[in-house]
Amino acid sequence: MIGFGKSHRAIGTRMADGRKAHSWLHGMRGSMSAAALALLAFALPCGQAGAAETTVRAAVLKTGTVNWELDTIQRAGLDKANGFELTLQPYADNGATRVALEGGQADVMVADWLWVAVQRAAGKDYVFLPYSTAVGAIVVPKDSPAKSLSDLKGKKIGIAGGPLDKSWLILRAYAKKEYGMDLAGETEQVYGAPPLIFKSALDGETDAAINFWHFLAKMKAAGMRELVSVGTASVALGLDPDIPLLGYVFKESYLADHPDVLKGFYQASRGAKELLASDDSAWEALRPMMNAKTDAEFTQLKTDYLAGVPKAGPVNEDGAATFFKLMADYGGEKLVGDTGALPAGLFAKVE
Repeated sequence: MIGFGKSHRAIGTRMADGRKAHSWLHGMRGSMSAAALALLAFALPCGQAGAAETTVRAAVLKTGTVNWELDTIQRAGLDKANGFELTLQPYADNGATRVALEGGQADVMVADWLWVAVQRAAGKDYVFLPYSTAVGAIVVPKDSPAKSLSDLKGKKIGIAGGPLDKSWLILRAYAKKEYGMDLAGETEQVYGAPPLIFKSALDGETDAAINFWHFLAKMKAAGMRELVSVGTASVALGLDPDIPLLGYVFKESYLADHPDVLKGFYQASRGAKELLASDDSAWEALRPMMNAKTDAEFTQLKTDYLAGVPKAGPVNEDGAATFFKLMADYGGEKLVGDTGALPAGLFAKVE
């Protein structure tokens, strides 16, 4: 089971020798505070002699936010400190990352666990390791008179991700429960790519918008306000808001051939999260890839990223089953196929 009682253990054990430590510290380019350096110097591995034996190839979107964590892992040497060497393979879209994993051109990628469940039910040996609980929200202009979803009757909502977007489905269920409202039937929906929804909302072309979390952060930084978050809606629906929607996806066959990778990758991931949570200066190296045009955007992106860090430990599988049923009820076969229940072994267990 996943369980690291102290944050120092989550990062790992000490580095093997002073030469590696010097190389790692040099790679940080002095961007971290003395406190963060002391934390990592105490926490990084010992007892792992020699270079990492396994290269883990990560298929990532060129502009994906997971790059923030993976870059931090590399920059801080958390991959080699945990027995592997991480390499990044950027792709233009999610479809390409999935093809790379399926075809053996990559060892890990990021996806939501609903997609992984459908793939596993279809016979693929994919397993899910938690990465982020970051979810969406519905936002409105700062001066909008709307106080609740019921105030959006007859209004236009821009939605990134299409009619099967998970945030949209949860908000539909929430509107039904709280207000007896058919959110889809009583509003007009406009679907588009995240940048388009972002621009149309800021230009006042829609009355409300649902977008991916990092676009929402920028929208809030630009003055839009959150009407209701998916987290709030989830709690009202009896769902567990701490279930991580996004995670790293491995093949079981790969993990069987590389038995130490899962635990090492998990420790490196947790270590990167703790570094980003403990020291603001660790973000400075990431700022160029964050595409933050203002200090307000930069700050909001940091805040919302850290809010999406999942708790350490195993996934609540009963809660995930409840969530899956809700998605099946509202998304139907187009979202979950003919998968009747969560397939066994979906969530990876780190011993």
